[in-house]
Amino acid sequence: MQRLLTGLLASLLDIRVVIGGLFSIYGVILTITGLVDSPAARAKAEGVDVNLWVGLAMLAFGLCFLFWSMRNPRHQVHEAEEPDEDLPPQG
Repeated sequence: MQRLLTGLLASLLDIRVVIGGLFSIYGVILTITGLVDSPAARAKAEGVDVNLWVGLAMLAFGLCFLFWSMRNPRHQVHEAEEPDEDLPPQG
């Protein structure tokens, strides 16, 4: 049970998950902001809906990181592994 919990915490604290999660959250917030922006906000940016486009880019970037972390998980080294019996003792 301890090994499972340690493995779960290690995978959640993987930097790809943290970066992907933050970029995805901020991307969703900016995309929603861009969808509900007033015409005055668009006029300030010369007709370009900056919040929408940057939000979509951040969302795509964050989802790529999350996909990468699920597709190629971190390999864990187990400290309590027993040595191979075929190998001579080291030391």
